[in-house]
Amino acid sequence: MSGLVLKLAPGERVLINGAVIENGDRRGRLSVITPGANILRLRDAIHPDEVNTPVRRVCYIAQLVLSGDAVPEQARLQLLRGIEQLSQVLTDHDSRTHLTQATEAVLADQYYYALKAMRGLLPREERLMATARS
Repeated sequence: MSGLVLKLAPGERVLINGAVIENGDRRGRLSVITPGANILRLRDAIHPDEVNTPVRRVCYIAQLVLSGDAVPEQARLQLLRGIEQLSQVLTDHDSRTHLTQATEAVLADQYYYALKAMRGLLPREERLMATARS
């Protein structure tokens, strides 16, 4: 069986093609077989008020595609531009790996994987922003 496997904690919610699904009292596992399904773990969702950094902006655009609030064809260019701008600043090997994964995912219309790759940069961005403030 291929596709995306979601492992859900008790009570965890996930948005699949616009429908919010909540897991029961035990850990659960879902196999999403349908290609191109829009999936967003609600624990990973970024609230619009929290979109205040460059990495969060790129993550939010991918999130809008997954929630059905943005047209993938229009968001693609914004995502690729945002990733390109970040690649000019985040030049270390680990960041480059995340940015490359995100780019490849966007080009393959795999917005869940693009979001996942970009979320890996959030801790690094937070550290850089804290260093810049001090």
